[in-house]
Amino acid sequence: MRIGPITFLLTLVVLSLAMETYAGEGHNHVHVEQLNSGDNLELNIDQIGYGNVINFSFDHANNTFNFTQKGAGNTISWVPWWGSGKSWGGDVDGSGNDITIDQEDGATYGAHVWGNNNIVDVTQKGDHDTFLDVHADGTTTEIWQQDSGSKYARVYYYGTADDSTTDLMQKGAGAHTAYITLQGSETTDLTLIQLGNTTQSYSLTQTCVTVGGCSVTVTQGN
Repeated sequence: MRIGPITFLLTLVVLSLAMETYAGEGHNHVHVEQLNSGDNLELNIDQIGYGNVINFSFDHANNTFNFTQKGAGNTISWVPWWGSGKSWGGDVDGSGNDITIDQEDGATYGAHVWGNNNIVDVTQKGDHDTFLDVHADGTTTEIWQQDSGSKYARVYYYGTADDSTTDLMQKGAGAHTAYITLQGSETTDLTLIQLGNTTQSYSLTQTCVTVGGCSVTVTQGN
């Protein structure tokens, strides 16, 4: 375990951020807890602004986390309906996961990743929420939310959703909402784009057992 260097790095990050935000309304906060094993961890954190929070736990080796928070009021943590995953193995409980979160100006990301070799890439620019619950291996999730109008995205991968791929974009002034649940014994693909100033909402529960997998493409708005 390389807990010594990791702890030292986090200490430097917290100190530098605190010095930078004394004049603001609130300080930045970083709390990352390693449970049990965690060899070959790569953890990169940038917080520029004030009132930003990173609070999560993880277990197992070869995980990569890249977190960027700009502005004020951004949060990276766990899914609210489960709460902290610390007592059952961590909010990220698996090996070889690669998670990149880029937030600006009041975004919220919460996740429970229980599996191996998952890729998560989330960009949020504004007061938007993303909640991700992965109980599978080898999934790829890309989510982009931007512009005015609060956006809400909730994605589940449960059980037989191995190797699923989801691309989800929501932008425009509308308060768009997307609820996605993907389960299948074959590859399941979804591309969702919700655009424009009119509020759009979409919900999908997909169980696919056909040879070769399933693919869904949805575009709403303009």
